[in-house]
Amino acid sequence: MVYSLKKLRSFSKELRKELLIISNKKNASHVGSNLSIIEILVMLYFNVMKHNPKNPYYENRDRFILSKGHACLSLYIVLAECGYFKKKFLNNYSDNGSMLMSHISHLVPGVEFSTGSLGHGINFATGKAYFAKKMKKKWHTYVLISDGELNEGSTWESLLFSSHHKLNNLTIIIDNNKIQSLGISKNIINMKPLLKKFSNLDLKVITIDGHDYKSLNRALNLKSKLTKVIIANTVKGKGVKFMENKLLWHYKSPDTKELNYAIEELSK
Repeated sequence: MVYSLKKLRSFSKELRKELLIISNKKNASHVGSNLSIIEILVMLYFNVMKHNPKNPYYENRDRFILSKGHACLSLYIVLAECGYFKKKFLNNYSDNGSMLMSHISHLVPGVEFSTGSLGHGINFATGKAYFAKKMKKKWHTYVLISDGELNEGSTWESLLFSSHHKLNNLTIIIDNNKIQSLGISKNIINMKPLLKKFSNLDLKVITIDGHDYKSLNRALNLKSKLTKVIIANTVKGKGVKFMENKLLWHYKSPDTKELNYAIEELSK
């Protein structure tokens, strides 16, 4: 089923509410990182990728790797909404013994690979795409990385490798929210102008608004003979004004008062 843009926008608000409620209940961190990727995940799972919640590991499924594994709660919520597991299991998020660990886990149905240490997921995704191309498989690999992962040498190894082998069955999405764990990204390692950093690589690079469904739809469905890199300009904490562009929400969970304010804003 392909959803309308109006339905997707409404759906994003509801997912944000659910994410905040769970974050409050579980005293969970990385709220801002989760909020910045909601639209990307929703577009991938509801309108772009080939996947089947009733048969999570069927051969011809598209592969999705969340390289920024600390933003796992948003993906868990999307997977539950798709039907990969019952929504009641979200109540066990981050509990001892729960399959829903606080960094993405392959023990969860629909999750391809466990990640946490930044720069690893893109390597795995590139290897999957290379294998698929060599074996003439029809599936596509998507990987979502953080802008902070551009500080990792392993990320650039993957970009060089995918460029050299023209892995047109690989799409790399950069969640460019411009804030990482220790501060503003440009103050840690200035990657600006980011587009020029890719200019000498044989890649198809697109810059979009990562919260705009029309832009996401065009970019993700664009055909290319090269590896596609989508620089998705996003806002850390998107959707809740007092959380937006604040480093604090990489670490803090909303208390009850903050949760109520956020839910009220998202309900407008």
